[in-house]
Amino acid sequence: MTTGKVDLVVVGAGFSGLYMLHRARELELSVRVFERGDGVGGTWYWNRYPGARCDIESIDYCYSFDKDLVQEWRWSERYAAQPEILRYLEHVADRFDLRRDITFGTSVDAATWCEEEHAWTVTCDSGETVTATYVVMASGNLSTIKRPSFTGLDDFEGEWYHTGSWPTSPVDLSGKRVAVVGTGSSGIQTVTALADQVEQLYVLQRTPNYSMPAQNHPLSEEEWRRAVDSWDERREVCRDSESGVPVDSPTKRTAEASPEERRQRFEKGWQRGGISALSSGFTDFFTDDEANRIAQDFARDKIREIVRDAEVASLLSPRHHIGTKRTCTDTGYFECFNRDNVELVDLNAHPMQRITAAGIALAGRSLEVDVIVFAIGFDAITGALTEVDLTGVGGVSLEQRWRHGPRTYLGLQSAGFPNLFMVTGPGSPSVLSNMVVSIEQHVDWIADCIAHLRERGLDRIEAEPRAEAQWMEHVADLAADTLYPQATSWYVGANIPGKPRVFMPYVAGCGQYRREAREVVLRDYEGFILDDPSPDAEQEVSA
Repeated sequence: MTTGKVDLVVVGAGFSGLYMLHRARELELSVRVFERGDGVGGTWYWNRYPGARCDIESIDYCYSFDKDLVQEWRWSERYAAQPEILRYLEHVADRFDLRRDITFGTSVDAATWCEEEHAWTVTCDSGETVTATYVVMASGNLSTIKRPSFTGLDDFEGEWYHTGSWPTSPVDLSGKRVAVVGTGSSGIQTVTALADQVEQLYVLQRTPNYSMPAQNHPLSEEEWRRAVDSWDERREVCRDSESGVPVDSPTKRTAEASPEERRQRFEKGWQRGGISALSSGFTDFFTDDEANRIAQDFARDKIREIVRDAEVASLLSPRHHIGTKRTCTDTGYFECFNRDNVELVDLNAHPMQRITAAGIALAGRSLEVDVIVFAIGFDAITGALTEVDLTGVGGVSLEQRWRHGPRTYLGLQSAGFPNLFMVTGPGSPSVLSNMVVSIEQHVDWIADCIAHLRERGLDRIEAEPRAEAQWMEHVADLAADTLYPQATSWYVGANIPGKPRVFMPYVAGCGQYRREAREVVLRDYEGFILDDPSPDAEQEVSA
């Protein structure tokens, strides 16, 4: 079923897709948005697991494009929980009448570039086919789940869930025996929420994670009003910062401070709470091994202070460089292990062997449970892009082109895929930043680019292979100057078997990235081909 041609197809209706639709309307573009969920929200539609909460402060984790919207939405907590964030996005969709251009319950299966028409043919799982001049992948960095592949799962007679694909209807786990597999952010939040509800909670841990206290609390009228009254200045600080949040940048190296000053700074950060509680203390947190070790020691000391059982505290104490895997925030995670109904299960000592009808068989013991919660994460950053059959110039698929790792220019386009844009793609700050700040910057860049092309009477833009190669080398060089690549994290795809090990985010921060992207535009979109490519450029891409 072919339904004609539009200027723009947007894949996804989360923060990225909704704002892209809004900007496209301002440009008077014809738009179709396809969303596989039955409602708006993206990540916040699917991640309804118990305890799901943002790790960026609510007053910064929201749109800034409309001042009236900023004033009228009153966040209730310092760190909003999933239901409130979803209500916010639903409010945005209704306020700007966005739903009429969104087709829900529909996935984009494929998109194929036609060089003669300078257009994409987009095919959906519903059988609908749409032709579009431009395609924007607003499909999210954490939206393609890592599916459980444990032997015997089909034999399990209880219920099982994945945190990243939680049912839309309420799930009551009270009074049940529950096993949570995984101790990343979603696992930590789930454990904290379930500990006082269930009869018995088993926390199956392979690798312990650092987690900072959120120090969450209801947002007072004074806090709210102070943020709103200084909104423009606060948001500009976010845009120019490294992580997209209004935290003062450190000015001192760890070695320049006495041991007492270090402890004071770290303690102050711990009491302030949040994902940057320790990383904002000194300039060399992410770059110097010894400086990082000192911060690690502080975090491990805190775990030992909180957890009464010394052996459990030791098992919960991470050994990797702090911050090089996604640091979590919590509302009492480590305290859960002082409860009689919560047991930490070390999968290094007792590896999982299989799922049984009654529960989980481990080496040396078995767990009888009613429910298994898989908090095992996502095929992050690239998964939502490569799961769509994107076929570019010369019939080359994006998956083929990225077989040795993702390749983009500015995280916005990949050579050989004209008019295909990615919001917060690999090679951009993406998951190392406040996502909404990065999303707005990317969407604005894309919208302004399309407007520029239309003004010049053009309908084709593609990243140059040489510019792409230079950008990826730049991204890799920046990462190599930090401790990030040393960790076996999902930042490098280490959680997905067979995925190429490439450090994907741009580490220099939101402000620096924004300046570099702006310079590209000021130099007349340097590194992009704003017309039909030369034969040499096509040959370079296919090579």
